[in-house]
Amino acid sequence: MATKIRIGALISGGGTNLQAIIDACEADRIDGEMAFVGSDVAGAAGLQRARKHGIATFVVDYGAIMRRHRERPEGLAPPPDFDLDEMLGKQHFFGPDAAARKVAAFLITRAAAEAQLLAHMTPFAADLLVLAAFMRNLSPYFIDRFNTEPDDPRIMNIHPALLPAFPGVDGYGDTFRYGCKVGGCTVHFIDYGEDSGPIIGQKCFAITEGDTLESIKKKGLALEWQLYPECIQWFAEKRLQTVMMTHTLDNGDLVRRRVVKVAQPADGA
Repeated sequence: MATKIRIGALISGGGTNLQAIIDACEADRIDGEMAFVGSDVAGAAGLQRARKHGIATFVVDYGAIMRRHRERPEGLAPPPDFDLDEMLGKQHFFGPDAAARKVAAFLITRAAAEAQLLAHMTPFAADLLVLAAFMRNLSPYFIDRFNTEPDDPRIMNIHPALLPAFPGVDGYGDTFRYGCKVGGCTVHFIDYGEDSGPIIGQKCFAITEGDTLESIKKKGLALEWQLYPECIQWFAEKRLQTVMMTHTLDNGDLVRRRVVKVAQPADGA
């Protein structure tokens, strides 16, 4: 019998993946229940979806926090437990040539918003956090405080491309413009980079000469609504194990990569 898990979600928009997860929980295709839905956008349509199902909601206005920081940079204090040097050492959003002031501003602003997210989330005691088109990168500050056991990640994301190809905000658009013959979607655990965490599951579809960007998005979304609930159910069944793999290249170099192993169901089905 799978563990009944408590699931929290963060969204920024319409919440179609959120709806797929809610429906899967209510149909017992996920052994879990939705604990909360949070957003960085007060008018996000997905919040109304959640309320229709009696799910608690909250908003942390990232935009207002960023505006305050631009208007009075010296006036936005990070959380008391924020260590800038530690965050600079962990983040993978910016390369070594990025301006130090820009990187520091990003991390401080994010942590200020994320401290509010964590304050809202903590009373719900969620076992898993799913990002359903949450259009904000989570910083090491947030990740370390939710992933209390580094080898047991608990934050999932779905991305509209077959990672590691086409990370970023426009996966289907990048796939289409590159002339790919296959597109797809990826569910992964998040890490300190952008769409770079260990892959849990993927689904793909063929791209034909007659496809448009809109038809590709339609194909992709249909697969997303299948894949995300499947991966969440694997988590509920405790079938996901994150391990470090080491590979030796022909030139002798070692490549280390954290990957997800999906165990067979306990009953062997």
